[in-house]
Amino acid sequence: MTTTEAQAAPDLRRGDVLSRTRHTLGRVTVTVARSIAIFVPVFLLATFVTFALRSLSGLSPARIQLGEEATPDAVARVEAQWGLDRPFLVQYWDWFTGVLHGRLGGSWTNGADISTLIGLGLGVSLSVATFALIIGVVVGFVLGTAAALRRTTWVDRAITGFVTVISVMPAFVVGIVLVTVFAVGLHLFPSAGYVPAAQGFGPWLAHITLPAVALSFDVVADVARQLRSSLIAAYRENYVTGAVVRGLSPRRIFFVHVLRNGLGPALATLGLKFPSLVGASVVTEWIFGLQGFGRFANDSAQAGDVPAVQGVLVVSIVLVVAFNLIVNLVLARVTPASQRGV
Repeated sequence: MTTTEAQAAPDLRRGDVLSRTRHTLGRVTVTVARSIAIFVPVFLLATFVTFALRSLSGLSPARIQLGEEATPDAVARVEAQWGLDRPFLVQYWDWFTGVLHGRLGGSWTNGADISTLIGLGLGVSLSVATFALIIGVVVGFVLGTAAALRRTTWVDRAITGFVTVISVMPAFVVGIVLVTVFAVGLHLFPSAGYVPAAQGFGPWLAHITLPAVALSFDVVADVARQLRSSLIAAYRENYVTGAVVRGLSPRRIFFVHVLRNGLGPALATLGLKFPSLVGASVVTEWIFGLQGFGRFANDSAQAGDVPAVQGVLVVSIVLVVAFNLIVNLVLARVTPASQRGV
């Protein structure tokens, strides 16, 4: 290499790094823009339908506070206090602008701020759901990878059978078994309750472990099945054959070529599993005595507290969209361009 070439080499490397950085930022920007373009109309439509629940339900705060025997004048006074005597679109616009500022209104049952009530339960549910996702991804990744690497062997058949069994086990059944064995029988974990992380990481982890494990079974099954199928399909591609011919090591072939191309479907599965975790948390929180987001939603629905139910739906929409945005950003970063369609 000549002196001129040696001096130019660092500049070329820096230019290559800058080019890759710009390309990555461009992919992230495109992903965020696409997600926002989908989120905005979906959010507008969902909030409108959510707010229309009150009119469709026929419920009224007067009926909750005064009872069924309330006089029409008394009902009219209470509804006027809540602003329900105004035109529907005016009510919706006031509520929607409040939602944009993080204000979800007051509860019909006790007048408490719904944002505060949801915030109290959301920390519990997010702790359990996040830990359940971590368990599901880690265990599912290990099982799916082992099954793909040992395909058609007894290991593959055993993992496939195990995954099939746990995929049909309801979370509440798993929860009852876990409480009976590990809490009541072995006294390894608390059977109920919740301790915030601020009061100690150990107690917090101990209280969320069993409910997280109960919720994670479905995630484990889906991630393992998707990853196994996609990895086996990736091993059959021509680029893997070419890598073998070039003499690359099995480890390099797996991590550089097979895993990167086969990871996409398994990651995309997580975007669909998060809503199911939120939905399944209602029964799980009852079993483990957790005052979480799901239990608050259930109590609000049974009480006919329409503003609280509307707040729950809005927060659920935001959580699902935010989680799917995170999954899309990860997919944009780790999957090849040929699979992204760009």
